[in-house]
Amino acid sequence: MGKKYSSLQMGFHWVIFILIATAYAAMELRGFAPYDSALRKGITTLHYTAGASVLILMILRILVRLVAQTPAIMPPPPRWQMILAHLVHGVMYLMFVCLPLLGLLTLYFGGREWVFFGYAMPVRDIPDADMQSRLRDIHELIANTGYFIIGLHAAAALFHHYIMRDNTLERMLPGKPR
Repeated sequence: MGKKYSSLQMGFHWVIFILIATAYAAMELRGFAPYDSALRKGITTLHYTAGASVLILMILRILVRLVAQTPAIMPPPPRWQMILAHLVHGVMYLMFVCLPLLGLLTLYFGGREWVFFGYAMPVRDIPDADMQSRLRDIHELIANTGYFIIGLHAAAALFHHYIMRDNTLERMLPGKPR
């Protein structure tokens, strides 16, 4: 077993990270664009496209994770840290599948037309405003919770690198292991 994740696993991790950061940034920044402007519509479409891309890549990442080996953490951390790490990773995987799925369903039930890399995405002929509102509320709750979960994940990686001085972070960084 290697000391690092495979290039494919690292690629998924970092591309998904960039897409998630893009989706979050788009929603935070769209308020600076005038309502109904082309810029605001473009930023909103960027959010949709990044989110849908996260969904596709997360499904692929999960499939790869099921067959690929996980490199060992050296030196091995205490059992409670491994349990907590698996829990947080499970929550993140679930969150970044459910979050874009809820977003896409919100668009579908709202009858909101949009294009994903040149393909018109399906929308409901007769919008259901109640369902759209419920789905959007859940989507926003999970997205807001995501700030905390992502922060916890990043803090744990830095804690392991600088305090525990193990290879947790290095396993996901490109380049040669030390």
